[in-house]
Amino acid sequence: MLLRFCRISSLLVVVVLGWPLTGGAEMATALPQVNEFISAVATRDGFAVSDLRATFDQVVLRPEIIDTITRPAEAKPWFEYRTIFVTPTRIAGGIAFWHEYQDALSLAEKRYGVDPSVIVAILGVETRYGAKTGSYRVIDALTTLAFQFPKRSAFFREQLEAYLVLTRSEGINPLLPKGSYAGAMGLPQFMPTSFRDFAVDLNEDGHRDIWNDPWDAIGSVANYLHQHGWQPRGPVAVQAAFMPTVDPGVLLGSTDQAPDMPLSRLRSHGLEPAEPIVGNPAATLLRLDGPTAPEYWIGFQNFYAITRYNHSPLYAMAVTQLAGEIATGIKYGKQ
Repeated sequence: MLLRFCRISSLLVVVVLGWPLTGGAEMATALPQVNEFISAVATRDGFAVSDLRATFDQVVLRPEIIDTITRPAEAKPWFEYRTIFVTPTRIAGGIAFWHEYQDALSLAEKRYGVDPSVIVAILGVETRYGAKTGSYRVIDALTTLAFQFPKRSAFFREQLEAYLVLTRSEGINPLLPKGSYAGAMGLPQFMPTSFRDFAVDLNEDGHRDIWNDPWDAIGSVANYLHQHGWQPRGPVAVQAAFMPTVDPGVLLGSTDQAPDMPLSRLRSHGLEPAEPIVGNPAATLLRLDGPTAPEYWIGFQNFYAITRYNHSPLYAMAVTQLAGEIATGIKYGKQ
C-alpha cells in the first residue's frame, strides 16, 4: 500500500534524526560541486542556504545507480523487450485497474481526448499500476546523477533543482519521496520537470499527488500526451504488409519516430497498413527486431506522442500492444 506523504511541518523529526547510512556511503555535501549548486539554487529560487544545506547534509550518493543507468532495458531486442511488459499479469492488472478507476479514465478522456487503454498501459509499463514505484530516495538518485554522471549532468541538475522547487510548492519533505534509479516519481514515473509542466489535480482536492492518487496520475498522463500532440481517436501504430519484392528499408523513418511522410507515400511503394486506416495521415516506418526476422510497423502521430514520454520506439510499441490487449479484455468483459 502506498504511503501518503505528510506535510513538512509534521516531518521535522526526520530531518533532525537524519537518514541511516549504509557502509561506505558518501554524503553529498562532501562534493564541492554540491555546495556550489546549493548557493546557485538559493539565489535563483529563493531558498535559504542554511535550509538547503540541512537537506543535503542528509543526502547519500548511490554509486550503484551509475551502473544501472548504463544498462537500460531498451538495449534489448524488441522480441525480448516485449516479453517484459506485454504479459498476462500486466494485461489482467490493467483490466482490473480500468474497472476500478473507470470514472477517472472517462473524465481524463473527456478532458484531454486520450484513449483510456493507453493511459492504463503507460501506468502498467511504468509501475505495474502503482505496485513498483521505485526504492531509491528521489533526492539521492538525482543528486548522484547530477554530480557523478558527467554524460547527463546538466539534465539531472535541472531535474534536481525542479525537484526542490516542486517539493516546496507541494508541501512535501524532499527527503521522503522514493522513485526510480533515475529519479522518476509516482505511478506515472514523472521526472520533476514533467511534474512541473504536466501534472494535474484531476480530483480537485488541492494537490497534484502522483504518488498516492491514481486520479491525479491518470489525469497527468493524459495531459502529458495531450500536450505532446495526441490526436483523439487517431491511429497509433499498425503492422505493415508488403510483397516480398518490396524493400521497406529504403522508407525507414527518422530516428526520433516523428511521422515524416504521408501514408500514401508508403502505399505508393507497395506497403499497406495491416488494418484499415482512414484518410491519409502522416506516418513513419519502423523496423523492430523479431525473433527470426525484422518486423515493420507504421507509426502515426499518437505513436510519436508516446515516444515523447520515453523516446525508445520499443517502449512506445510495448505501450501500444499492452493497450490493445487491455482494450480487448475490456471489450469482451474480462475481469
